[in-house]
Amino acid sequence: MEHTPLLSMHNITKTFPGVLANDDVSFDVRNGEVHTLLGENGAGKSTLMKILFGLYKPDSGEIRLRGEVASITSPTSAIEQRVGMVHQHFMLVPTLTVAENVALGLTSSRGFRTDLDVVSDRITEISEQYGLSVDPEIDVWKLSVGERQRVEIIKALYRDAELLVLDEPTAVLTPQEVADLFVILRQMTDAGTGIIFISHKLHEVLELSDRITVLRNGRVTGHTTPAETSRQQLADMMVGREVKLAPDKPHVDLGLARLRLRNLSVKGDRGTMAVVDADLDVHAGEIVGIAGVSGNGQRELAETVAGLRPAEAGSSVSIDDVDLTTATPARTRAAGLSYVPEERMKDGAVGEFQVSENLLLINHAEARFRRGPLFDFAKIRDHCQELVDQFSVKTPSLATPTSSLSGGNIQKLIMARELESKPSVILAAQPTRGVDIGAAEYIHSQLVEQRNEGVAILMISEDLDEILGLADRIAVMFEGRIVKVVDRENATKEELGLAMAGAEVDA
Repeated sequence: MEHTPLLSMHNITKTFPGVLANDDVSFDVRNGEVHTLLGENGAGKSTLMKILFGLYKPDSGEIRLRGEVASITSPTSAIEQRVGMVHQHFMLVPTLTVAENVALGLTSSRGFRTDLDVVSDRITEISEQYGLSVDPEIDVWKLSVGERQRVEIIKALYRDAELLVLDEPTAVLTPQEVADLFVILRQMTDAGTGIIFISHKLHEVLELSDRITVLRNGRVTGHTTPAETSRQQLADMMVGREVKLAPDKPHVDLGLARLRLRNLSVKGDRGTMAVVDADLDVHAGEIVGIAGVSGNGQRELAETVAGLRPAEAGSSVSIDDVDLTTATPARTRAAGLSYVPEERMKDGAVGEFQVSENLLLINHAEARFRRGPLFDFAKIRDHCQELVDQFSVKTPSLATPTSSLSGGNIQKLIMARELESKPSVILAAQPTRGVDIGAAEYIHSQLVEQRNEGVAILMISEDLDEILGLADRIAVMFEGRIVKVVDRENATKEELGLAMAGAEVDA
């Protein structure tokens, strides 16, 4: 006999102006299982979970918890009905201790005073039961990202969550932290907890899930299990066509070192050293990937190479033997650098500008776009349309404000602009962060094509699969230092993960 599911969502439909976010979606979760929701950005996963957590009200459809129709009108009512959620961006107060964070919002038996000793004892019990080792007395700001995530899970379990939603929980973890998290989640399902796992990392989905529901454009396109599917089939279901997960990379004979970093030391925003004595060469015809957990100096290194952040005395940055250590961004670009920044809407594009204006941000002063002292708007329009077509940028028109495009299309627009300038060095920071699998496939193919043509590419990514799929050599950063450089064919995920966690700091 089939057991009653812990959760069933029946025929959920939710529309926003001009967008059908969830279109007649049905799925269920049983006690003691991990059910993954898989889909690209905009597929409807987050909307569905916000309905479950009481942040949105569905237009139609019903939610049942333990077989009974449930009315979930707010996060508080979700928590009261034993539904917990760990958001992608943690909801912790850094200056409070673990116990104080867990106690926030709870009623105390002592009136205005908090039962912190009671809370601490219960946290210790939960920690021991599920292997969530965290000290209740420690300030949250002192914890690693993986430990903070454990605190979020403890918060949900403390409130007696029987169903736990995890939104992209592995986005900021090292491979070792991911492995630890999966052990914890399995202990939770063994104890009867139902888990909804939201992810787009296909190998993790196959490793952890009991069942998988795939969403595309707000609709369910398939239900499957890891035993019945593969990474390729899941990717195809997500996108609706055959997807190339790893680009073909022909052998390329390396040319001269085009980008050279020597003794590069850089201060971060707080005045402490963010990059320390970094040495690295990137040759013509290779992609060097910089791997590391967020916050280990990658952003500061990229900004310094791009001329946006000053280096310390004794540092050296050069492109094709031209010293650019103290150069402005304009001079760095003139020397042959193209830059795809980490934060596309802050540093890569102007949201209020039209698509055509962003495509011309760098080279609008070139003679080919002028007729005497005036702009030649016909030539500009043809040029921009050509780039939009070539890079498959989906936009209603060239006059559309850039901020109204999806993240993947803004990223493709930036790539189109940066690659059009025929660079000798490309610096690509998080080139596919937050973009769909289809857009990521396209961006990867463009980077490999540039490599094949002899461009030197420095790619910074927190996605180890991306690094392993694209890079010819891999440099690992930990606490501002390049602690390991290894050829791709000799690299293992385990070894890189240890280096990313600082376990293996080479002399």
